[in-house]
Amino acid sequence: MIANLKPYPAMKDSGVEWLGDVPEHWEMRRLGDSVHDCINGVWGRDPNGVDDLACVRVADFDRRSRRVRDPIPTIRAIAPNERRRRMLEPGDLLLEKSGGGEQQPVGVVILFDRQVASVCSNFIARMPVRNGFEPGFLTFLHSALYAIGLNTKSIKQTTGIQNLDSAAYLGEVVALPPFSEQSAIVRFLDYVDRRVRRLVRAKRKLIALLTEQKQAIIHRAVTRGLDPNVPLKDSGVEWLGQVPEHWEVVRLRRLVTRVDQGVSPQAEAILADDGWWGVLKSGCVNGGVFREREHKRLPSDFEVDERLAVSVGDVLISRACGSPRFVGSVGRIQTLNYRLILSDKTFRPVFKDPKLIDFIVRAMNSRYFRIQVELALSGAEGLANNLPVSALKGLWVAVPPLSEAVQIAAGLDVELGHAGAAITRAHREINLLNEYRTRLIADAVTGKLDVREAATALPEVDPLDSAADPDDALDPVTDTPLDDPDAALEEAEA
Repeated sequence: MIANLKPYPAMKDSGVEWLGDVPEHWEMRRLGDSVHDCINGVWGRDPNGVDDLACVRVADFDRRSRRVRDPIPTIRAIAPNERRRRMLEPGDLLLEKSGGGEQQPVGVVILFDRQVASVCSNFIARMPVRNGFEPGFLTFLHSALYAIGLNTKSIKQTTGIQNLDSAAYLGEVVALPPFSEQSAIVRFLDYVDRRVRRLVRAKRKLIALLTEQKQAIIHRAVTRGLDPNVPLKDSGVEWLGQVPEHWEVVRLRRLVTRVDQGVSPQAEAILADDGWWGVLKSGCVNGGVFREREHKRLPSDFEVDERLAVSVGDVLISRACGSPRFVGSVGRIQTLNYRLILSDKTFRPVFKDPKLIDFIVRAMNSRYFRIQVELALSGAEGLANNLPVSALKGLWVAVPPLSEAVQIAAGLDVELGHAGAAITRAHREINLLNEYRTRLIADAVTGKLDVREAATALPEVDPLDSAADPDDALDPVTDTPLDDPDAALEEAEA
């Protein structure tokens, strides 16, 4: 069905450079012609039990399904005079007007389809859809425009917050099909979207199983070693249990000469190409992997302390993050293409014996080490997102003799290679599926492919439909749960 899609039989020049030719019977209109208005939201006040309403925030946007997540967690007191024209109705479009980030520019549009008395926050605008336009089609259209970056032309940024000039954005000219054709396109794209999500969900389940397998392999190796019949002893640490009797169980401070910590300078949210210096962000280590692009460019007049420069071979630990699950993440720099320094949110332990590093990094990515990190974070009020250096140095590590540690690390590299390759392959397939979906949506809503016949051939009820898609709660860029490593921008009363 999808493989046999063809272009429209008759096309015309749209007169819009990025759009090119469009179906002859489609009408050229401003985006703003499809909505009654663009009404700024309201943040209101703390709940008072009288004027309380659900308030949709940008954090409630599910960007993969292009809907509002359920339930809406935020309740605000919205006075009667503030509700005028702001009460959301099913079929409204919600436009993100303020916020955004380096990899996620402001300007995403989603569909509100909830039967809940709600308003949207002051970072969002309500756009009621005009008669004659299909809200689902407009949602797909805005999604395609966002994917090609059309919204970025209307972004203004004078501070750390991106603001969208909604009048400029809604002034963009697009091609719009008749209403019945909009409905057919929505029917087709909804079907394809569900099918792609199922495939992606299956890939993610595979990744989760392989990741769990890797963790089990690592845990066994860093707590038992190579010999399954080795005599054991009590480690003296309740959650570590028994370890080989010839191993030592020591605190991390015994293994390091020092722990470096960086600085927190003002920096630009762009990459440090062409010889510029950059400072690492809090998300530069995640899942045992160093991510060198997670940095910001330093100003040209910043005086760099090159003692804080990172190098290949360095071990980095996330000290503080917007989400506790990233705190304590450990990774080693394997390759480096930028000139980067440590931030104050990143530790760099310097080990006494470099030959132990590969084993220690594996141990620090094991379950038993992660348990300690979580206990340290919950051990004192106010430290949920911040691992103190004293707590880090006090964490326990089971350490074999040097020759055995080297053997274990080398054996793990081989044993984990197959699972790692399968995980990489699954991530690549997820990316290809998402790219395919994005391309198909764009081609359908801009008139490059005629899906009308395919839409009529679809079954009334798809037997594979499910009530929920767990992958919808995952980030479309990283394929990880939606917890921004950098603290999310909090909305506040304007």
